[in-house]
Amino acid sequence: MLKAPVKRFYKHADSEAFSDGFGITLDGRKVNTPTGAPLVIPGSALAQQIAAEWQEQVDKIKPETMPMMRLACTTIDKVAPNRQNLADQLTDYGANDLLCYRADGPDELVTRQNDVWQPILDWASESYGAGLLITSGIVHIAQPVEVVENLRHAVDDHDDFELTALAEITQLTGSLVLGLAVSCGHIDWLAAFEASQLDETWQNERWGEDYEAADRRDNRRKDMEMADRYLKLVRD
Repeated sequence: MLKAPVKRFYKHADSEAFSDGFGITLDGRKVNTPTGAPLVIPGSALAQQIAAEWQEQVDKIKPETMPMMRLACTTIDKVAPNRQNLADQLTDYGANDLLCYRADGPDELVTRQNDVWQPILDWASESYGAGLLITSGIVHIAQPVEVVENLRHAVDDHDDFELTALAEITQLTGSLVLGLAVSCGHIDWLAAFEASQLDETWQNERWGEDYEAADRRDNRRKDMEMADRYLKLVRD
C-alpha cells in the first residue's frame, strides 16, 4: 500500500479470479501488498470493492481513501504471519474487558452501564461459556481460567481476514465481547460503538464535548464502520 499520495499511473483497475483466489489488476498487472506479497483475496465481493477503490482514484492515489485495500494488506502482511500473537492480544482484551469494569457512582451512570452492558455479557456467557466477572472501579479482577480459554477459542474460530476485522473492532471499543457480538451478528457495529462510548457520552451530556474530542470520536466511529464493512465483504 502506498504511504503517500502519488500520481495515478494506470487507466483501469479490475478484480480477477486466479487459481488461488481473487486479485486486483491495474492495466492487467497484479497488485501486491507493501511487503511484496501477492494480494490474494478469498472472495470476489471484497476484491471488487478494492478494485473500485483503485478505480475511484483521480489525479493522485490517496491511501486514506482506500480502507478495504488497507485492511486486506494488514491481513496479509501483519495478521497472517503473527496470528497467534494477535489472538493472544485479543484474548487479553477479554480478560480485562471494558464491560466488566463498572462505575461506583453516580447511580444514573451505574444503571446505564448495567442496562447496556450486562445483557451483552449475559449473551457471551450463554454463547461461549464466557461468564465474565464484573467489578466496580479500576481495581483489576482476575477472570476464571476456563472463561478466558473459551474466549480464546472464540477468537481462534475466525480466519485471518475475519480476525483482522475482529481486532479492529476490539481495539476500537476496548472490548473483545463487543467485537465478538458484532462478528456473530448479535448486535450491529453502531450499537457496539455506542456501548463502548457509554461513559464518554454520559460525561458529554453533562459537561459538553470539545471539538478535538468530537473529531477523535468521529474518526473512531468511521473506522468501526469500515471494519464492519470489511467483515461483511469477507463473508459475502
